[in-house]
Amino acid sequence: MNKSEQKAAVVLLSGGLDSATVLAMATNQGFHCHALSVNYGQRHRSELIAAENVAKSQSAALKTIDLDLRTFGGSALTDDIDVPEEEGEGIPVTYVPARNTIMLSLALAWAEVLGANDIFIGVNAVDYSGYPDCRPEFIDAYEEMANLATKAGVVGNRLAIHTPLIDLTKAEIIQEGTVLGVDYSMTVSCYQADEAGRACGVCDSCRIRAAGFESAGLEDPTRYKSA
Repeated sequence: MNKSEQKAAVVLLSGGLDSATVLAMATNQGFHCHALSVNYGQRHRSELIAAENVAKSQSAALKTIDLDLRTFGGSALTDDIDVPEEEGEGIPVTYVPARNTIMLSLALAWAEVLGANDIFIGVNAVDYSGYPDCRPEFIDAYEEMANLATKAGVVGNRLAIHTPLIDLTKAEIIQEGTVLGVDYSMTVSCYQADEAGRACGVCDSCRIRAAGFESAGLEDPTRYKSA
């Protein structure tokens, strides 16, 4: 089947482990994937470079949108707030207010223009940091809103938000991606990676990622600053 015969899908691609896996899963399901990355004022550009590399490796076209959430701040990823290096309680300061709502809205707008009825996002409700916009009830509510708020939804072209990782552990995500040929050495998950994409090894995201590879019984290809 050539691309003109495939169903189109928009895949949110951050450059991290989860979104790289989702892109591979969507492609494996036969979708013609349009990858969408957002330069939202995050601490480093290395994850945007990672998104470019991942998209290229999986033969997906990538669109990157500039939308500076540092205008609002309120997060350790978009403000002058230190990234915590120890486990805490409650929703961490690395939560970016409304980030997934905003990114899904951008994906929704592009999907409607493309005539795509499917949007993929790598949210996870098992091995994650406790963000409220990674929960199934948020996704269900957003999908319902999307079909009320768009021309596509109103005329009967129902839009679906796909979350294939939502019930998987990090180890299961890594195992699935490995089977699909994802090169995780290209991905950047660290909240405070340097410009070269090397991880700190101590933030919450690094800890979850490292534990995932260990539980999966696979070698961790992450590049660390101390290495």
